[in-house]
Amino acid sequence: MHNRIEYNHSELLRFISCGSVDDGKSTLIGRLLHDSKSIFEDQLKAVENSTRRRGRDGIDLSLLTDGLEAEREQGITIDVAYRYFATPKRKFIIADTPGHEQYTRNMATGASTANLAVILMDARKGVLTQSRRHAYIANLLRIPHLVVAVNKMDLVDYGCDVFTNICQAFAEYVARLRFRDVIYVPISALKGDMVVERGDNMPWYDGPALLQLIESIEIDHDVNLKDFRFPVQWVCRSGNDFRGYMGRIESGMITIGDAIKVLPSGRSSRIKQILTHDGPLNHAIAPQSVAILLEDDLDVSRGDMIVSSVDEVQLVNEFAADICWLDQQPLDLRRKYLVKHATKTVKVWITRVEYRVDVNASELVGSGNSLQMNDIARIGVKSQQPLVIDSYGRNRATGSFILIDEATNHTVAAGMIA
Repeated sequence: MHNRIEYNHSELLRFISCGSVDDGKSTLIGRLLHDSKSIFEDQLKAVENSTRRRGRDGIDLSLLTDGLEAEREQGITIDVAYRYFATPKRKFIIADTPGHEQYTRNMATGASTANLAVILMDARKGVLTQSRRHAYIANLLRIPHLVVAVNKMDLVDYGCDVFTNICQAFAEYVARLRFRDVIYVPISALKGDMVVERGDNMPWYDGPALLQLIESIEIDHDVNLKDFRFPVQWVCRSGNDFRGYMGRIESGMITIGDAIKVLPSGRSSRIKQILTHDGPLNHAIAPQSVAILLEDDLDVSRGDMIVSSVDEVQLVNEFAADICWLDQQPLDLRRKYLVKHATKTVKVWITRVEYRVDVNASELVGSGNSLQMNDIARIGVKSQQPLVIDSYGRNRATGSFILIDEATNHTVAAGMIA
């Protein structure tokens, strides 16, 4: 092992890396994995050998991701490549998405669970249309934190003015978006400056290096701890008296004795017990997976939602949503679709397409009756059974869904309730 780091049960941060083709994304991910000592010895040897075969000295860190790049070139569909590494302070999952415009849907998939987005820019090229596109999609998917990494600073002589001009140009665009914070950092993924180590080439930059930044950024407030939402995944019966409702707390917290209600029935009870694999708890918090026992014998089944009695919850048959169309077959308002929302699957009708979004210009364009692959649009949905929903901005778990074509069983869209 290449001095592999040992770590305990530390906090997990999910982030997405995105950028245009040749912005150095593969080299950046390779640098993070290498310099954080998250590469196995055999992986390192393979990269060293491959670098030598190409007639180069040292280690070409971009080769750590070349296997996936080659598969993409061969036409093999890879939605998102996930990579894992850890430091003593935090564990990380990187969602690595392709840079080409036609892979908009891939970025939407990777961004759906991310706490943070890293948008890579080439210092020589500055802000591109693709940079704005990625920022818009990250904003649409309510990623709270945005890091703009201006790469290849070594190719512009580590010039402070170059970095400042790019930051100013991009700041004008993101000012209209809704990120909690936007942080700019100059880096050289090839040379290693400001990625894991600070290096000596940019003394004019007094902010943190990239790894220090993603290690320290606060993500506790990214989870909704106010609204208790517990979609029932499975009902466990053991013996005559045991009836536990199993699932994951998607938001909020719960304590023994709390008053709850079960939707859509609306029946009420109180929390009797909270059980986990490691034993009983007095209280639990998102995103723990637990089994809940109630004081009353209620008819509860998979797909029901247990919520706090004091919460105002929407139970609706119609709603508006923003969707990213994922399928090669266009949207057809005459076709039958299913919505999978939390643990519930219901039949729905798409009633209208209100508008599409031109993510290149961040403008709304005319409505219609069809959507093509990678289109982002606002639609109207009518469901056969009532759904317990929140807006995606308030609760990403209960504000999201996937759309399934009933005839083909394909996942055709990812949706965010407006």
